[in-house]
Amino acid sequence: MPHSKQELRKIYDRTSGCCHICHKKLALKNYGKFGERGAWEIEHSNPRANGGTDRSNNLYAACIPCNRSKGANTTRAARLRHGKTRAPLCVEKRKTAKLVNGLVCGVGGGAVGSLFGPLGTLVGAVVGAHKGYKKNPDR
Repeated sequence: MPHSKQELRKIYDRTSGCCHICHKKLALKNYGKFGERGAWEIEHSNPRANGGTDRSNNLYAACIPCNRSKGANTTRAARLRHGKTRAPLCVEKRKTAKLVNGLVCGVGGGAVGSLFGPLGTLVGAVVGAHKGYKKNPDR
């Protein structure tokens, strides 16, 4: 079933342009271009062979090797082969997760820094917030 550019973009953005199985970065322009860097296909999380549908909530971006090797296996099993337990977050959820990570780590860093006085609290909070924000929320 052919998909419009808007549908492809929506599926691609759902996982921030990463394979939902191995988390490899994909290239939007290389949809269906086997052998190209970041080439990808639409993958059915619940395979059609197992009763899956073509509804948007069942469609994910996957690199071609992951899509073709998954077959009728479960998504959970396919992800576990790559040490993953869930799909990458979409752009909006990724931003929220990074802000929460920064806040939590900033508070923790401030608490540790408080052992060294007011300046330690400030430095600890800044360093903790920076490290927390930079942390990949998909790991």
